[in-house]
Formats: sequence, structure tokens, C-alpha cells
Amino acid sequence: MRYGLISAAGIALATATLAQAGAQEQPQPQAAAPAGTADHAAAVDALLARMGLERKVAQLIMPDIASITPEDVRRYRFGTILNGGNSGPDGNDLAPAPAWLKLADAMWEASTAPLPNGEPAIPALWATDAVHGHNNLGAATIFPHNIGLGATRDAELMQRIGQVTAAEIAVTGIDWTFAPTLAVVTDDRWGRTYESFSQDPALVAELGRAMVLGLQGTPDTPAFLDQTRVIATAKHFFGDGGTGGLDRGDTRGDPDEVYRVHASPYPPSIAAGVQSVMASFSSVNGAKMHGSKAHLTDILRGQMGFDGLVVGDWNGHGELAGCSNTNCPQSLMAGLDVYMVPEDWKGLYESLLAQVKDGTIPMARLDEAVRRVLLVKQRYGLMAKPKPSARALGGKWDMLGAPEHRAVAREAVRKSLVLLKNEGVLPLKPSANLLVAGSAADSVPLQSGGWSITWQGGGTLTNADFPGATSIYAGIAEALQAGGGAATLSPDGRYTAKPDAAIVVFGEQPYAEFVGDREDLAFRDEEGLKLLRRYRAAGIPTVAVFLSGRAMWVNRELAEADAFVAAWLPGSEGAGVADVLIADRAGQPRHDFTGKLAFDWPAGCAPGSPALAPFGFGSSYAAPASLPRFDTTCALLDPDPAKGLAIFTRGLSQAVTANSEGAALANLVGKGRSGVLTVIAFDIAAQEDGRRLRWSAPAALSLAWNPITLPATAGLTIRYRLDAIPTAAITLTGKDKATPLDLTSSFTLGAGKGWRTMQVPLACLGTGELGGITLSSAAAFEFELESLALVPQTTGQDCRGPF
Repeated sequence: MRYGLISAAGIALATATLAQAGAQEQPQPQAAAPAGTADHAAAVDALLARMGLERKVAQLIMPDIASITPEDVRRYRFGTILNGGNSGPDGNDLAPAPAWLKLADAMWEASTAPLPNGEPAIPALWATDAVHGHNNLGAATIFPHNIGLGATRDAELMQRIGQVTAAEIAVTGIDWTFAPTLAVVTDDRWGRTYESFSQDPALVAELGRAMVLGLQGTPDTPAFLDQTRVIATAKHFFGDGGTGGLDRGDTRGDPDEVYRVHASPYPPSIAAGVQSVMASFSSVNGAKMHGSKAHLTDILRGQMGFDGLVVGDWNGHGELAGCSNTNCPQSLMAGLDVYMVPEDWKGLYESLLAQVKDGTIPMARLDEAVRRVLLVKQRYGLMAKPKPSARALGGKWDMLGAPEHRAVAREAVRKSLVLLKNEGVLPLKPSANLLVAGSAADSVPLQSGGWSITWQGGGTLTNADFPGATSIYAGIAEALQAGGGAATLSPDGRYTAKPDAAIVVFGEQPYAEFVGDREDLAFRDEEGLKLLRRYRAAGIPTVAVFLSGRAMWVNRELAEADAFVAAWLPGSEGAGVADVLIADRAGQPRHDFTGKLAFDWPAGCAPGSPALAPFGFGSSYAAPASLPRFDTTCALLDPDPAKGLAIFTRGLSQAVTANSEGAALANLVGKGRSGVLTVIAFDIAAQEDGRRLRWSAPAALSLAWNPITLPATAGLTIRYRLDAIPTAAITLTGKDKATPLDLTSSFTLGAGKGWRTMQVPLACLGTGELGGITLSSAAAFEFELESLALVPQTTGQDCRGPF
């Protein structure tokens, strides 16, 4: 099937289909009420009539488990709670599955404790970001991210993935997932591209609908939202993928065209019974979604007939003009029903309570929002369900990462692989002696990407944190062992005996959301390129396996490799790669490549480049296809001295690497090898956009990039904050420069004075090219970092300090 943009007629047809299926509680001109809704409505009205004002307001508050206790739940009776990407029971990202279920029971018991005065005790719903499996748990089955699933074009597989994911979530007692993402991405520079199935609205619509059916079950069947299923969320409504590659940006254009591209995937999921929709951080033609009645109410409910609950994104209401995290009636009046307010829940609760009392928020609107929350709870059967551990799947630990679940994920991996090039080297003989090279070859964290145990993924995570998972190398080794061959792992690419061929695994470092935003699509990490060139020079055939959350300019690697596979972010079942690369004993493919690009693959590195391999391209053993001629030069690879270099702004630049004592600090988070230096992410204006650097003893932080020659007036700007005066020397040294610069007086001057900007003339570090810096402390020391950048111009050139 060739997928194309949904036409206006297609939108009308989808809406008409929705009207026939009927998924509304509130009467809509184009929709009929679904079976059973009248009974739910009566039950909801009965509950609402017995609720006091405080309990009603609490139904609209969604705090994070990291900022509340069961006692808080017992006192306030929140309607919903969540665990963010970095929140685990007792503050432990790596908490085992039983700890999750224990906390789920505690939260349920707190929310259902009897209330005085006859008020109903209404269980809280717990939501999680299970965006590619139950990915907060390393023992769970981790599926390929959506960009890979889009390449499968397999809706039936999506439904099975949804069902497996729901079951594993239910094992830990959680009720609700913030998935699937229905973004239609029109610019792959966006850091959330991998959360999207495709650039094509019709493909997004089809696969998103299938995922909803898998997660929730089919409406009007006994399986719908039973104890093996969870509530799904269609997100982020809408236009999140059209912002020009900028997270939380503005999708602009003709309203009908914007609707046609970005809103069209929603009606099929609504028709499939999706119970929640998440508002986007982004805007459409200047209108922030969290405050737009025209979108959240008129379009989503009036035109599309959605009657479930609308939930905000992480403090998204606080980004509206005139709002803060603790005060935003505008969102509720626009059509938001549940505020996701992870940490500032108490202030928001108090302000909403006051605003209902003073009439800023009409009681009718409060009741409407609460009714929607209660309706979803009734459809989910929450009032009748026992505590999480007593439900059908609660505590069934053998279902987490069960062999049959991992088999589905392995199938998804092999179907997601897209063959871009094959000059006769594939499939590889199972009797061959193969070198498997690259730092990503034996790394489940790297092949899983962001939203894997932690929000950003990677970092300090190791294979041991994903028990039961299989790395790409391990899968290849297993296939070769069965065929009489052998695989040698070489993270740095060295070898002693010349192999028959080399498989080079390389790609992007993990990231999530705005941390992954890029200025262009040039892939700059040359680890894989250097290995491919080395093996070509040695006469060793090569297969490149590229891990990425988007299509990127990798023309240099494409030119050097004999075969090139886009493997996306395959998740926990790396053996799916070997299923397609390694032949059977007869030399025939065990599985052919069936993946087709769900996004154009760029011919150039600059934004807006034409496609080298268009949407739908994918070679195979049965039907080989070739790429056109391409250029291997990119003018953007070298930093522009006139622009300087943003080393750290909300995340570490893709052009920069960080390490301490030889230990890599991905995205400037983690610990040095001895643990003396620790770098922790924290929130300033957005989630994890700041870094807290803490030394417990003398140590150094090194940041490196390709050397850049800056003008004599250039400098290093450091936006920082600290409380205590340093007790020993703090020094800054330029890479390959001899003399350290003392910053002690500068930090001393800024202690206790809030956020300040330090401007260090680069001339003070020595002249010529600069390819990195090292920041050292001679004793215990701590400060917070908001940004770090090389700039062409600083205010002064005095090297005596303070700066």
C-alpha cells in the first residue's frame, strides 16, 4: 500500500466512521452514544453528587511519585499520578519490579481509604511513559522505537506489541500509558522524531490506531480495558511534529493544511476508543495547545467527537502567557481536564480551589472536567478492580520479558531494518569468522536509545541493567555459533587475526525530547567512519549497522561500507539484527529485509536537502535496489568560528564529548571512573535542562570537540550558580594548552548571588585552535550550570580575574 496525505474528504470519512462507532458521552451532532455509556454516566453522576469541592479539584491534579507519598495521596485524594522518565519507587530508577507493585498497592490503598461525611473514595490512576514497551523497567521487553516500527508497515504487529506492553505494565500495577505518539514529523532535526511512526499521516493513523487497540483492547468486547489492558493516550495534540525541528515550537501554515497533516491521525484512534489525549507543548499558528479552546474543545471534542479526558504534558500549562506551574485557570477553561504538575502540585491545587470559590472557574466547568476523569475510570472498571497486586496479572513476574513477548520484539526488530546498500556482502555465512566492532556493538543501552529505564537513556546504564536483553553482538555470536562460525567483539575495532568480514555498529548517543534537537542532519561522530575506512584499506568486507532516532546524512559511511543497514533504535532484542544479516547453513537468508523507510533519507546534510532514499525505499535480497550517486562532502561539518559553539544549552552539543577520569559522561550526566566527580541533571526552566557538578575530592571534567579557530576577541561564557565559596583552586585549561587559568576568585565572587554569567577571554588560555577545555577542582566543590558556550566576542580581555 502506498501511503499518502489524508485528504479533507478522508478527514470527513474518519469523523463519520467515529460517529457511527460512537465514542461520546456528551451529545455531539455527528456522534451517537456508545453502548453502556448511559450506565457509566449515571454512575459518574452519582459519584459527582457526593463529592466535595476539595475532592473534585484533586481529581484534576497529577503529581509525580517523586514528589508525593502515600500519605499525601490519602490526604488530598489526587485523581491521577505519574512516574516521570527518571522517577522510580523510593527515588530509584533501577528499582526492581516488586518495588513498583508495592508502591502501586500503597497508592491504591491510600486513595481508597474511607472518607468522612459519605464522600466516595475514588482510586487514583497511575500513568507512565511506556513508549516502547514498559521501558522504565530494564527487565521488561523493550521494543524498537516508533521510527523503526513505522518501517515495518505492519498494523497487526503493532496491535500485538500494544497487547504485550499492556500486560507487562499491568504486572507492576500501573493503569495507564502515555502512548502512542501520533506526531507527523516534517523535520527530522526534532529530538522526538524517533517517537513518530512516519512523516506520512496515513501511516501514522493506521499504526497509531492499531497500537491503541493493542493497549486497550477492542471496544464493545470483553477484552476492552480488562485487567490485562491499560488506558492509552493519543499524543501530542496536535502539530508537535511540524515545528521545524524545534521542540515546543510553533507549527505554522494554512489551517486546513496543518489540520490535514497533523490532526488527521487522531480520528482513527478516537474511533478505536482511545480514552485520553495529551495536549502538546507546542503551538499552532501562535496558539499554545495548553491554552487553546479552539483546538482542545472545538476541534478535538466538537469536530472529532472525543469524550475521554485531556491531560497536559509536564508543566505545559505553566508555559502559557500569564500562567505559572502553580496558577493557570486558562488551561482548564480551554479544555484541559488533568494538569500534569509533577512537583508544584500543592500550589496548583490551592490556586484552583480558590479560583472555583471566587468564580474564576465556573463550577460547571470543574464538574465537566471531573466527570470526564470519572468516566474514564468507570470505563476502565477502576471502581470495581481490586488493589493492583490482586488483579489478574499483578505480580506475575514471569511475564516481564517473557520469551513469547521477546519473540514479538525480535520480530519487530527484523521487520524494522531497512537495507540501504548491499554490494554482495550480505547475507553473511554462518560459518564465517566475523569481527563485530564499535562501542555500540555490545550495548543494550545504546541500541535502546532514550526513554529506556531513564528519560534520556544511556549514560551510566549498562547491559546488566537490562536483564534478559540481547545486544546486537550477542545475537550475531549466537547465530554464528549455531552455524559453525565465530564472532569476535572489538569495541575499539582492533583485531589480531584478519576476519572474513566486519560488522561495524555505530550511531547516535541516546537522547530524549529537546536534548535531541539538532541544527542539521549531519552525523558527526566519526567512530564508525574511521573503522570502515580502516577495514576497507585492509581488504575486509564491511557491514554498517547504523543506530539512530532519525534519518541522517551519513554519505561518508555509506560510501565506505559494502552494506549499510538502518537499524533505528531496536531495543532489547538485538538478535533480530542477526536474523537478517546471517544466512542459514545452506547460505540462504533466514529472513529477508522487509523494512521500508517511513521517512525520507537525506542526500545532503543541510536542512531541507532532497531525499537520497525516499519514503518507501528499502532494498532486499529478493528485490535489490540501489541508491543514486551521492556527494560525500558537507560544509557544515566544521564549526563556524563566526557562530562559536554552544557547548551546553539544555543538553550537551552533539559536537562535544565529556569525560572524567576516562569515563564518558553522555549528555553531561554521570560519574567519573572513581566517582569523585558526579554530574546530575536537574530542572531550571524545563525538564533536566541544568547540571549540578559535585566534586568530593580533586578531579577534572574534560570537554572536547573538533578544533576551532576563534577570533582574538572570543571567549567562554559560563552561566552558573553556587551557594558556597570554593575552598581550593578551581582551574580551567585549554586542550593542548600548558597554563591553567585560575577561576577561584570568579566563583568566590558569585557565591550566594543567584545565577551569574562568567566571561573568560580565550586569549587567556593561549592562542590558536581550541579543541576542548578541562575544568578542575583541587578539593570538594559544587556548582550548578545552566549554559556553557564559546562566543566570538566577550566584554573584556583582562586575564587577571575575576571574570
